[in-house]
Amino acid sequence: MQSKSDTGSRGYLVSIVMVAVLGGLLFGYDTAVISGADKGLQAFFLGASDFRYTDFMHGFTSSSALIGCIIGSALSGLFATRFGRKRSLVFAGICFFLSAWGSMFPESMLLPEGKPSFTLLVAFNFYRILGGIGVGMASAICPMYIGEVAPSEIRGMLVSWNQFAIIFGQLVVYFVNFLILGSHTNPVITQIGQGFSEVVAGSDPWTIATGWRYMFGSEMVPAGLFTILICFVPETPRYLVMVGRDDVALRVLSRINGNTKAATILQDIKNTVQARTERLFSYGFMCVFIGIMLSVFQQAIGINAVLYYAPRIFGDMGMENPMVQTVVMGVVNILFTLIAVFTVERFGRKPLLITGSVGMAIGAFGVALTFGNASLSVVTMLSIMVYSASFMFSWGPICWVYIAEIFPNTIRGAAVSVAVAFQWIFNFIVSSTFVPMFNMHLTHGDHFGHWFTYGLYGIICVVAALFVWRIVPETKGKTLEEISMYWKRKS
Repeated sequence: MQSKSDTGSRGYLVSIVMVAVLGGLLFGYDTAVISGADKGLQAFFLGASDFRYTDFMHGFTSSSALIGCIIGSALSGLFATRFGRKRSLVFAGICFFLSAWGSMFPESMLLPEGKPSFTLLVAFNFYRILGGIGVGMASAICPMYIGEVAPSEIRGMLVSWNQFAIIFGQLVVYFVNFLILGSHTNPVITQIGQGFSEVVAGSDPWTIATGWRYMFGSEMVPAGLFTILICFVPETPRYLVMVGRDDVALRVLSRINGNTKAATILQDIKNTVQARTERLFSYGFMCVFIGIMLSVFQQAIGINAVLYYAPRIFGDMGMENPMVQTVVMGVVNILFTLIAVFTVERFGRKPLLITGSVGMAIGAFGVALTFGNASLSVVTMLSIMVYSASFMFSWGPICWVYIAEIFPNTIRGAAVSVAVAFQWIFNFIVSSTFVPMFNMHLTHGDHFGHWFTYGLYGIICVVAALFVWRIVPETKGKTLEEISMYWKRKS
């Protein structure tokens, strides 16, 4: 019978991965918390007396966290390389916690409590951007951390749990917002002119003054837990070797893989790490280009247009209660993410990405051809479900798996930050262009915008499938060091 010193401790590995996965949950929680607080927050600032809160201002306020996401992901490489993966995640956790507290109480004992003003609006957006920085850093470093501690034979499965945590975090905050709202109701807001709105008289004052604060503040619980727990996980062996702490790296590897295998892995790491860092294109252009394009395609195929605007889409289809279809879609998303978790090591990365791209293309073209036809509304809804579900077992988790493992050790920090920054930039592009494209009309009453938008997403899905088939290498079962040597030979 083999001892843990020979085989390693699977329980230890799972425990540290689950702590890192909490970062993914916070990623989903922070990006979705605005969905419940949106109307209460808008109504609160509509009550300001020193400025007029426009629809444009509210659009910026609702999405200001994305600015932080771009900043955080761009900084993640510098932080991960200079301070390590673990300390960078501690910093991200602190950003999450301070953002949750500041978004709940932007007055911060410096401004009059409960009195909306332009200064308070600036303070609120500062805290939301701070939270976005945490999201951007966590989105890049959590998969990197998991990829660097996980054994090669289960690395894809463990990194895929990060995507599951993101989707689960979004569902958790939907239910938290629902519980906080309780018997209260969201304010009714109506447009009074181009770019201006007002609160309808009789709207629930508790929701306007207090409800949105509790929703943002609820994130302090998971953020605090993550920040504390991440202090107790080890630094990754790959980073430890790069900074010359081979003895500590060996101890971590031994606890995860067993003594014999740990020594072999340590030697492999040392063979591929001649310096702490190398230039971004030290392993050739294609290595970095493929990582960036995987990130670009993950967003350009349009998934966030569905996730962010699902209630609007189902409402435009004539559904009586669009939130019901949205929740059903959320449950379907969770189930199909689990398919990726449990099959990525069996089928490989490329087959799942190609199959998912084809499924998304079918779903997108189905929406384009049937949207607006009342007799085919069920087909439209099923097409949206196919589109979303196909993403969840392919591009959702597998893109993160590739980003965590495809780059060589010595450029991983910088390369991941560049790739994830592109992901957030295209997230913003897709999210901000969906509504204008969706509402385009050539003649009164036509559905040009509907079929053009989803037709475009469908074409991009086909291009993504071809890109993966022809250019992206399979990494299933390969160690990070074997992947590094692959790029060294190609360069």
